[in-house]
Amino acid sequence: MVDIQTVSIAVASASVTLAAVYYIFQIRHQTRIRQTDLVIRLYSVASSKEFLEAWERFRDREFSNIGDYKKKYGALEVNQLFGFFDEVGILLRRKLIDVDLAFDLFGDVVKNVKEKVGEYSKDRPGFAYLHNEMQKREQQLQQRGA
Repeated sequence: MVDIQTVSIAVASASVTLAAVYYIFQIRHQTRIRQTDLVIRLYSVASSKEFLEAWERFRDREFSNIGDYKKKYGALEVNQLFGFFDEVGILLRRKLIDVDLAFDLFGDVVKNVKEKVGEYSKDRPGFAYLHNEMQKREQQLQQRGA
């Protein structure tokens, strides 16, 4: 026969275990919410009028390299774009944002910036990391046929 003390210990143990499992799920959920919030904030910067105007000026201008760009047009747009994408790359490297969200929101722009600046992007480690991760993600999607 089972005594009351044994039953109460079993119930207490089960309660603690369930509470721990619930807490783990809550932590995961909160982490995901924070990541999503961060990416949405980043996207609000990237979709701001000021950022879009800088991107359009940079995209539409003709130049042979970054030095040439800076001589002709100044460094404002270059610094604005790379500052932003360096930040995104650093957050991605530290796993504070999700690579899928970053790819969906910034993948094409990162690819276009890389095409325009070529080797200069190696001097910007956050951007270089972001670009490499966007390439990996694109290859994964192509292999899956998505």
